[in-house]
Amino acid sequence: MNLCLVASIAVLAGLSLAACQFVGQSEEKELTILYWQAPSVPSAYHSGGTKDIDAAAITLEPLARYDPDGNLVPALAVSIPTIENGGVSGDLMSITWTLKKGLKWSDGSDLSADDVGFTWRYCIDRDTGCTGESSFDGIADVEVIDSETVKIVFDAPTPYPYAAFVGSSTPIISEAQFEGCLTAGSSCDQRFEPIGTGPYRIVSFAPNEEAVYERNSEYWGNEPYFDRITLQGGGTALSAARSVLEAGEADYAWNLQIEPDELNRLQDMGNGTVVTAFSSLVERVVLNQTNPHPVLGDDRSEYLGGNNPHPFLSNGEIRKAMSLAIDRERLTEDLYGFAGLPTCDLIVGPPNYVSGANDSCLTQDIALANRLLDDAGALDTDSDGIREFNSTPLSVVFQTSTNDVRQATQQLLSEWWSQIGIDVEITHHDAGLFFGGDPIDDAASSYRRFFADVQMYANGPGIDPQQYLSDLICHHVPTREDNWSLGNIARACNPEYDEIYDRLAVTSIGQTRDDLIKQLNDVYVQSYVEIPLVNRGLVSAHANSLQGVRMNAWDSEMWNIAEWRR
Repeated sequence: MNLCLVASIAVLAGLSLAACQFVGQSEEKELTILYWQAPSVPSAYHSGGTKDIDAAAITLEPLARYDPDGNLVPALAVSIPTIENGGVSGDLMSITWTLKKGLKWSDGSDLSADDVGFTWRYCIDRDTGCTGESSFDGIADVEVIDSETVKIVFDAPTPYPYAAFVGSSTPIISEAQFEGCLTAGSSCDQRFEPIGTGPYRIVSFAPNEEAVYERNSEYWGNEPYFDRITLQGGGTALSAARSVLEAGEADYAWNLQIEPDELNRLQDMGNGTVVTAFSSLVERVVLNQTNPHPVLGDDRSEYLGGNNPHPFLSNGEIRKAMSLAIDRERLTEDLYGFAGLPTCDLIVGPPNYVSGANDSCLTQDIALANRLLDDAGALDTDSDGIREFNSTPLSVVFQTSTNDVRQATQQLLSEWWSQIGIDVEITHHDAGLFFGGDPIDDAASSYRRFFADVQMYANGPGIDPQQYLSDLICHHVPTREDNWSLGNIARACNPEYDEIYDRLAVTSIGQTRDDLIKQLNDVYVQSYVEIPLVNRGLVSAHANSLQGVRMNAWDSEMWNIAEWRR
């Protein structure tokens, strides 16, 4: 109880005003964070998802982070290595990081470059159960030069050398604390209370329930504001939103996947603020460039060297007309609210990679779409409301995962496409089967097998788009030979795209690389084999009294918790 709320309470308590002021100042400053999907382990290297990475990010730190615009900012490192400053080798085969001086773990022991090298060895050791091993792909060695310098050596030229030890998913861990886990394997329980270098240290952790932190007296930065942080799990997204925005019982609520109208209503109560952040996760429709008709049997939706084209979606004017018919503004406003922005691009961030050359698609144009179809020879010859192209009716099977927002999107797109003479059969599948089903046993439900004409899902690159863009080259069309594992889901082949990608793969960071990424986006988007709809964002909320929150979709939402205060 705050004895300084009113003077009469102080008098009744037998305190002078000076004593009352002292009591008020001595009260503990506590922050309450709600994660309705409770963290299971505060470790990015044993993570089941974002919730665990965020719980770890309050105490564990990487060499560098990403800010909300996707820019690299130093954390444990002095600066960001580049070719210009000599930190990245000219042949793109290594990157050298220098640590800040005097770094200490929260137990008072020294952090050194040995801990960085150990973190790499720990995570590539499969016996440890590390779930972040892919972040270290392409690394041949991590050489400790001296106590403050570490050199990462790649096994091939690496134009973007910042995957490892950058961002909250690859923090540095203590060799002294975790070296025993190399022999104990995944049963080692040190991961539940890791010592860190961040602004707060873990006091206790109850899996799937609660994590408690206190101020880290060894923190290298400015003293953090809060004495204590409680990260509570459980409940639902709606109950978390109500706790912050309606009841004022908590300070921060994460991942508010609730209806936009309800979120607006709660924010209007005046207790808190809804915050959003966007990276590059784009909801899109994908148009099959191969023939998915069941009569083809084993050749259904198979590329067959380009000899099995779709009977009408292989026509670019028909694909363009389908894009023109979509009202992205309405779609976003009605179904996504805070959590969406209409988009005409597939690469929508960071800003230096965004083309912006395709924004005309934001204006729905049914009349132009109909003219394009007329000019392409797709006509309704029998007056049944459905056009035909080369005697084939423009009838599509449209599939996606089972999800209220996606089914509502299907309905809207179906209505708009019907206005240009395209008939739509809507179907949807359990998300587990659609995204993770066996491509043989669950072929009819798998987005990889693509037994439909059109399908919808969200996808996008990480901070560097190269790997994502490589999925779209001709050689990455999924086929039975690779068990449908490759990433060119539309089964499209464009030699112009491949030629630009080959240049990107050997171009280091800079304006030329930025321009090549924009070109690849434009060539692909303007082929209309994938039609972008909505840039999907993250949505959370915080109390109006909480200052310093900078929502970040490129890194952990806890990335700057050292700056949070009242």
